[in-house]
Amino acid sequence: MFTGIIEELGEVLSIEDLGDSARIRLRGPLTTADAHEGQSIAVNGVCLTVLDTDAELAAQPGEFSADVMRETLERSSLAALAVGSRVNLERAMALGARLGGHLVQGHVDGTAELLSRTPGEAGADGTPQWEVLRFSLPADLSRYLVEKGSITVDGISLTVVEAARDSFTVSLIPATLAHTTLGAKEIGQPVNLEVDVIAKYVERMLTDRAFDLNGGSAGTGADARDVQALADATGRTRPGV
Repeated sequence: MFTGIIEELGEVLSIEDLGDSARIRLRGPLTTADAHEGQSIAVNGVCLTVLDTDAELAAQPGEFSADVMRETLERSSLAALAVGSRVNLERAMALGARLGGHLVQGHVDGTAELLSRTPGEAGADGTPQWEVLRFSLPADLSRYLVEKGSITVDGISLTVVEAARDSFTVSLIPATLAHTTLGAKEIGQPVNLEVDVIAKYVERMLTDRAFDLNGGSAGTGADARDVQALADATGRTRPGV
């Protein structure tokens, strides 16, 4: 589990094509300071496993390698990375530590594109004090977003400002712009999205409850339409499926 609070901007050092997967090597001095083989590090919001042995980590401090399977490459924006790309890095959260963002699994639900950037008021030095970014929103994820709810964008825990049917906005403070990849993200570039897992659990429980109340079927009338709509949205036809 992660919190969506980025610890540092890392850099892609190499990418090795392994056919049905890829091996990437990254630089991240802070996130590798106490890393060990098998530990998890989120790279642009994707949970990856450190491959290096402790001896290898000690021999090349500040660097680590991770394998990315084809499924991850196809379902995330990691396939768009190149040597020199900057990435958001975060170590797995420690039990009992402060939860500065929200619960993030590192499991990407979909990808989106940056649609627009709207700068806010300028500070004394002339630079914007904040900026509003609008991203596209896949149709199958729109039901999980609510105004003032949480969304993970490239591993960053952000608050939804506007939740439209096919897009959403977030407002970024200077610290986020300066210390994450979103500061330099260009229009049209892809990002990874992870919706709040709590919303998905609530949806699942409501679907099961609705079917239970109707004896395992959608029933009739307006309630039936609501139950069936929920089932269609989740791909469910009966409890336990």
